[in-house]
Amino acid sequence: MAATSMAAALAASLPAPQSAPTPSAPSYEAIPASMAKVVDIEGEIPVTSVQLDAMVVSKIVKHAREAPGSSAHGLVLGLDLDGTIEISNSFALPHYTNDEDDKSSKGVARYQASMLRSLKEVQADDSVIGFYQGMTLGSFFNQTLVDTQAIHQDKLRHGGVVIVHDISQTARGNAAFRAFRLTKAFLSAYKKSNFSSTSLIDHRLTFSKILEEIPLKIRSNALVSAFLGELGDEPGAGRSSAAIPPSYSRLDLGTANMPRNLELIVEALDHYKTEEGNLAYLQRQIAREKSKADAYVAKRKEENASRVAAGLAPLPEEDVSRLFKIPPEPSRLESLMLLGRIDAYGRSLEETASTGVVKMYAAKGSAGN
Repeated sequence: MAATSMAAALAASLPAPQSAPTPSAPSYEAIPASMAKVVDIEGEIPVTSVQLDAMVVSKIVKHAREAPGSSAHGLVLGLDLDGTIEISNSFALPHYTNDEDDKSSKGVARYQASMLRSLKEVQADDSVIGFYQGMTLGSFFNQTLVDTQAIHQDKLRHGGVVIVHDISQTARGNAAFRAFRLTKAFLSAYKKSNFSSTSLIDHRLTFSKILEEIPLKIRSNALVSAFLGELGDEPGAGRSSAAIPPSYSRLDLGTANMPRNLELIVEALDHYKTEEGNLAYLQRQIAREKSKADAYVAKRKEENASRVAAGLAPLPEEDVSRLFKIPPEPSRLESLMLLGRIDAYGRSLEETASTGVVKMYAAKGSAGN
């Protein structure tokens, strides 16, 4: 319920076209012929890549470092041009400790609407094209992300994107950013709210087909390049020390996160086992009630056959669904999410362990020499 209310609040505050009196003789500036194939007014050009401005990267990294845990999330702004979603701005959304409180959802919606209104007043980019989410060790499969992205893909012209930032990678000096969208197969099942076994088979849906990744590149403008160059300058006349002190992070074996990563994998496996146990219990309940209903129908048919043979009128047929409360087939969405989370943790562990092994062999070779 918390995830649904938060996603609904975000959806309610998305900019919508406002009704305004139409002038009697409207005039529009024609799009230049050189830009006619680039400016996608009808949203027909498929999105093939995402371009993230370097200033947006710094804002997301700063927010993720200051936010508690992996609660950093916000909106990204920009436009889509010739099949590329260009993200030129972003702003953080407030985080509430109690997501079940209705006031928190309304507060997020009001804050979002206020920020978009303020950006429009100063003629800055105010077109929402997605959102970003901070994560730790690859754990970005959750219900809130799916609900919010589903609403964005339903309301925004090109469906929007979600930018996932790995905080644990940034702590090791690697700015890890990835762009995702929900697949068409998952959206089809999501709109029907049907994640039964039959639906998963019909849509050929697995945890790896919930999200599709879009190639992402980071664009550095002249101002950011000059700033980074200034930070990296060697100390000279009038400067006592460099702005950025020398880093020895490459000497770190990079195995500090491995115990935590293993703990998260074991925890996710325990949750998956519990979820599978709950699903098996519900399946047994369904099978038990169905067997009772089938036995009742078979018995009624035998009675009617005996009555007809005796020259009596058959008994009226009864609605079996009213006599036996057969539970609906349980949703397997949570199981898909947990499998995706386990896979993400495993990939993160593989990356950390492989890097650590190479560094340990290098350190051993250096010590031998």
